[in-house]
Amino acid sequence: MAIRVKRVYDPPDRNDGCRVLVDRLWPRGVGKEEGRIDEWCREIAPSDELRKWFGHDPDKWTGFRQRYFAELEQKEELVAELAEKARGGSLTLVFGAKDEKHNNAVALRDYLEKRLRG
Repeated sequence: MAIRVKRVYDPPDRNDGCRVLVDRLWPRGVGKEEGRIDEWCREIAPSDELRKWFGHDPDKWTGFRQRYFAELEQKEELVAELAEKARGGSLTLVFGAKDEKHNNAVALRDYLEKRLRG
Protein backbone atom coordinates (compact mmCIF):
# COMPACT_ATOMS: atom_id res chain seq x y z
CA MET A 1 0.00 0.00 0.00
CA ALA A 2 1.37 3.38 -0.99
CA ILE A 3 -0.34 6.77 -1.00
CA ARG A 4 1.54 9.46 -2.86
CA VAL A 5 0.78 13.12 -3.45
CA LYS A 6 1.80 14.85 -6.64
CA ARG A 7 1.21 18.13 -8.41
CA VAL A 8 -0.82 17.75 -11.57
CA TYR A 9 1.85 19.80 -13.37
CA ASP A 10 4.56 17.22 -12.61
CA PRO A 11 4.95 14.45 -15.19
CA PRO A 12 3.03 11.24 -14.48
CA ASP A 13 5.13 8.25 -13.49
CA ARG A 14 4.41 4.58 -14.10
CA ASN A 15 4.65 4.00 -10.33
CA ASP A 16 1.82 6.45 -9.61
CA GLY A 17 -0.83 3.76 -9.81
CA CYS A 18 -4.35 5.16 -9.73
CA ARG A 19 -4.18 8.96 -10.09
CA VAL A 20 -7.09 10.76 -8.41
CA LEU A 21 -7.50 14.52 -8.68
CA VAL A 22 -8.70 15.70 -5.26
CA ASP A 23 -9.26 19.40 -5.96
CA ARG A 24 -12.69 20.97 -6.23
CA LEU A 25 -11.59 23.01 -9.27
CA TRP A 26 -9.92 21.57 -12.36
CA PRO A 27 -6.31 22.86 -12.64
CA ARG A 28 -5.69 25.47 -15.32
CA GLY A 29 -3.97 24.44 -18.50
CA VAL A 30 -4.08 20.68 -17.89
CA GLY A 31 -6.16 18.24 -19.90
CA LYS A 32 -7.35 14.90 -18.56
CA GLU A 33 -5.11 12.99 -20.95
CA GLU A 34 -2.08 15.19 -20.30
CA GLY A 35 -2.46 14.89 -16.53
CA ARG A 36 -3.31 11.21 -16.82
CA ILE A 37 -6.13 11.60 -14.33
CA ASP A 38 -7.95 8.33 -13.73
CA GLU A 39 -10.65 9.86 -11.55
CA TRP A 40 -11.71 13.31 -10.37
CA CYS A 41 -13.10 13.17 -6.85
CA ARG A 42 -14.04 16.82 -6.35
CA GLU A 43 -16.48 15.96 -3.55
CA ILE A 44 -13.59 14.87 -1.28
CA ALA A 45 -12.01 18.34 -1.56
CA PRO A 46 -12.46 20.88 1.24
CA SER A 47 -15.59 22.98 1.14
CA ASP A 48 -15.36 26.28 -0.71
CA GLU A 49 -15.66 28.07 2.63
CA LEU A 50 -12.73 26.15 4.15
CA ARG A 51 -10.63 26.43 1.00
CA LYS A 52 -11.09 30.21 0.90
CA TRP A 53 -10.43 30.57 4.63
CA PHE A 54 -7.18 28.59 4.36
CA GLY A 55 -5.89 30.34 1.25
CA HIS A 56 -2.78 28.09 1.36
CA ASP A 57 -1.48 30.11 4.34
CA PRO A 58 1.04 27.87 6.16
CA ASP A 59 0.21 29.68 9.43
CA LYS A 60 -3.33 28.26 9.17
CA TRP A 61 -2.17 24.71 8.38
CA THR A 62 -2.99 23.15 11.77
CA GLY A 63 -6.44 24.73 11.84
CA PHE A 64 -7.05 23.75 8.23
CA ARG A 65 -6.20 20.12 8.93
CA GLN A 66 -8.52 19.99 11.94
CA ARG A 67 -11.41 21.53 10.01
CA TYR A 68 -10.80 19.42 6.92
CA PHE A 69 -10.62 16.21 8.98
CA ALA A 70 -13.99 17.16 10.51
CA GLU A 71 -15.39 17.55 6.98
CA LEU A 72 -13.92 14.19 5.97
CA GLU A 73 -15.74 12.54 8.88
CA GLN A 74 -18.96 13.48 7.04
CA LYS A 75 -17.75 11.93 3.76
CA GLU A 76 -17.40 8.33 4.92
CA GLU A 77 -18.30 6.71 1.59
CA LEU A 78 -15.76 8.75 -0.40
CA VAL A 79 -13.04 8.20 2.19
CA ALA A 80 -13.76 4.45 2.15
CA GLU A 81 -13.48 4.36 -1.66
CA LEU A 82 -10.07 6.04 -1.60
CA ALA A 83 -8.89 3.81 1.26
CA GLU A 84 -9.90 0.76 -0.79
CA LYS A 85 -7.93 2.04 -3.80
CA ALA A 86 -4.88 2.47 -1.53
CA ARG A 87 -5.27 -1.07 -0.19
CA GLY A 88 -5.40 -2.37 -3.76
CA GLY A 89 -2.09 -0.84 -4.84
CA SER A 90 -0.51 2.53 -5.41
CA LEU A 91 -2.73 5.58 -5.11
CA THR A 92 -1.58 9.07 -6.08
CA LEU A 93 -3.60 12.03 -4.84
CA VAL A 94 -3.16 14.72 -7.48
CA PHE A 95 -3.47 18.43 -6.69
CA GLY A 96 -2.87 21.77 -8.37
CA ALA A 97 -1.56 23.96 -5.51
CA LYS A 98 1.93 25.45 -5.70
CA ASP A 99 2.71 24.66 -2.05
CA GLU A 100 3.63 20.98 -1.99
CA LYS A 101 3.62 20.72 1.83
CA HIS A 102 0.46 22.62 2.79
CA ASN A 103 -2.46 21.51 0.63
CA ASN A 104 -5.57 19.36 0.83
CA ALA A 105 -3.93 16.35 -0.86
CA VAL A 106 -1.25 16.17 1.86
CA ALA A 107 -3.88 16.47 4.59
CA LEU A 108 -6.06 13.85 2.89
CA ARG A 109 -3.10 11.45 2.58
CA ASP A 110 -2.40 11.85 6.31
CA TYR A 111 -6.06 11.23 7.12
CA LEU A 112 -6.22 8.11 4.91
CA GLU A 113 -2.96 6.70 6.28
CA LYS A 114 -4.18 7.15 9.86
CA ARG A 115 -7.43 5.41 8.97
CA LEU A 116 -5.64 2.51 7.26
CA ARG A 117 -3.34 2.00 10.25
CA GLY A 118 -6.54 1.71 12.25
